[in-house]
Amino acid sequence: MDSRWNVQIADRVAVATITNPPANALSKPVLAQLGELLDQWENDAEIKAIILTGEGRFFIAGADIKEFTELQSADAEAMAKSGQALFDRLENFPKPIIAAINGACLGGGLELAMACHIRFAAHEAKLGLPELNLGLIPGYGGTQRLPRLVGRGKATQLILTSDMIGAEEALRIGLVEAVYPAEQLLDEAKKLATSIATKSAVTLKLALAAIQGAVELSQSEGLAKEAKLFGEAFTSEDVKEGVGAFLEKRKPNFADR
Repeated sequence: MDSRWNVQIADRVAVATITNPPANALSKPVLAQLGELLDQWENDAEIKAIILTGEGRFFIAGADIKEFTELQSADAEAMAKSGQALFDRLENFPKPIIAAINGACLGGGLELAMACHIRFAAHEAKLGLPELNLGLIPGYGGTQRLPRLVGRGKATQLILTSDMIGAEEALRIGLVEAVYPAEQLLDEAKKLATSIATKSAVTLKLALAAIQGAVELSQSEGLAKEAKLFGEAFTSEDVKEGVGAFLEKRKPNFADR
């Protein structure tokens, strides 16, 4: 099958660029290939962080609308559940995933970006959930993740109006973590990913799981999960190396580096 993802690996970081012209739409093959890549990355000890980005003027402009023309209600529900499961996997992935939003990030594209752990955007990027313009609603998690990121009122406004916002507004409301000139975006994402990749793979996984608890659980449940995962960290040799390096005033040399 012709892959719509171009993957480059360097410095323990995988950069996956969607190449599905003209608008990098999330067709069924594109989504299936992303699932296959997640399988590979999860089992590859040499990869410790991932960047997702797009080729050309688009990050991802949304779903492949041509695939909607023959859908019935049950088919549409099944499609939504399949996309939600994939994006849930992104959100719960044991290695950090950074979205480098290089251009238009709409519909399913924004839903994918919101499932990533960190989002950087180019100054020219436009973000939005325009599904109501098609007589639809977001189906890959947009109605759930956007309120958690920007608050219920702002999310409601963006979804019901189908308005697109610029990168600076996305930064202001907390939808993205940083904005860069387009020519610097990928380099900045790589800098962050490479820095993260110096950490212990064990603790990256545990930290991501604990942070996810803040989204899914009550505070008391989240604190209990954090304590459990803190204890699990002490089953790894990396904690001995990390603490020892701190006391000896040197950089740690984790086993998987």
